[in-house]
Amino acid sequence: MFFSIVLFAFGIIASVNGFYSSSDDVIQLDPTNFDRLVLQSSDVWFVEFYASWCGHCQQLTPEWKRAATALKGIVKVGAVDADTHKSLGQQYGVSGFPTIKIFGTNKRSPTDYQGGRTADAIVEQALNQLRTVVNERLGKRGGGGGSSGGSGGKDTIELTDSNFQSTVLDSEDAWLVEFMAPWCGHCKNLVPEWARAATELKGKVKLGVVDATVHTQLAQRYGIQGFPTIKFFPAGRKYGQPEDYNGGRSSSDIVAWALDKHQANIPPPDVFEITNQAVLDSNCAEKQLCIISFLPNILDCQSACRNEHIRMLKKFGETYTRNGWGWLWVEAFRQPKLEESVGIGGFGYPAQVAVNARKGKYVVLKGAFSETGISAFLKELSTGRLTSPLVPLSGVADGKLPTILDSEPWDGKDGKLDEVEDIDLSDVNLDDDDDVDMKKKKVDL
Repeated sequence: MFFSIVLFAFGIIASVNGFYSSSDDVIQLDPTNFDRLVLQSSDVWFVEFYASWCGHCQQLTPEWKRAATALKGIVKVGAVDADTHKSLGQQYGVSGFPTIKIFGTNKRSPTDYQGGRTADAIVEQALNQLRTVVNERLGKRGGGGGSSGGSGGKDTIELTDSNFQSTVLDSEDAWLVEFMAPWCGHCKNLVPEWARAATELKGKVKLGVVDATVHTQLAQRYGIQGFPTIKFFPAGRKYGQPEDYNGGRSSSDIVAWALDKHQANIPPPDVFEITNQAVLDSNCAEKQLCIISFLPNILDCQSACRNEHIRMLKKFGETYTRNGWGWLWVEAFRQPKLEESVGIGGFGYPAQVAVNARKGKYVVLKGAFSETGISAFLKELSTGRLTSPLVPLSGVADGKLPTILDSEPWDGKDGKLDEVEDIDLSDVNLDDDDDVDMKKKKVDL
């Protein structure tokens, strides 16, 4: 009985003191030993900041212990009860639990751990981090955690066996992925070109790097036999085999090849009728340029005529899909403030303008509203070689777009003139008595 009470009391003390004990391979850290053990150490440290009341922390505990045992003598694994030692948590900006920090080469600037919460994922990330530190000391490129890792640039992304599915295959982005080996001379030569290409393609195609000597599952999965091997994963493609990259090894070659693939996978833009403010804002304010066409009144250009104009605009939209422009049209006189802001009234209809909403400026198509005239105008816009200067939007301030009146969209039908009401004379009858009265009046006169 006494022995049971002692065990019970010991369990209470252990739960109060935290999740880890001296018998674990997890090193307990606090303000008295943190500087000496972590900051002054040359070892790589993975440190968990936890709270004893945190349910997620409790679930992580057995995995954290397993990882610490597996990494013993290789990477240090520690834990801080940040609820008790609040000063340490505050020092490293800990605002939620559990928070895991990686103290690598630069101990004063730890990085956040973003991997899975299993022992396998933690160990893999720790080994990648260790490889990064070693290669940094050798002045070589290698694997590691973080967005830049061993990729040679801040816009390239390190990919691993554990994050490839969620990062690449499950994403809606297009990816160029390089499979490399740290000892490969061609891979080393590719580093600066890959980094420059990643920066130029930012927002269009993502560039990633896989150390195939470490992440052998990925290398086997995609049949990697030489280095570097580059694969293209189109946007939204979760299954099937990727396409082999067959372009050059300079940044300009990589960018040109990737943009061609990017354009091929982007649906052509639609041409929207301006019927409210939201249509203009979403297709103009958020775009580099928006092309606005002012089409004649439906009575002057019936449905066949109008549809031909819209068909032509859609064709140009497909041609310039890569530019990411917005394409809009509106019937003449329907939006007076918009017409006034771009000075379109004096040009007749149809007419066209290109608006740069970010700069609050526009330029008007001076040529014919035809395939030839519009083609020349759009080519000028695409190359940046305008024959006419951009002009500030009139009557618009603070970078806002003109005010749009809500209107009903075109119903796709021909226009009709309002019918003139016929005068009904059926109730105006002169009977015989009226004639007699009229005759009498004439006699009297």
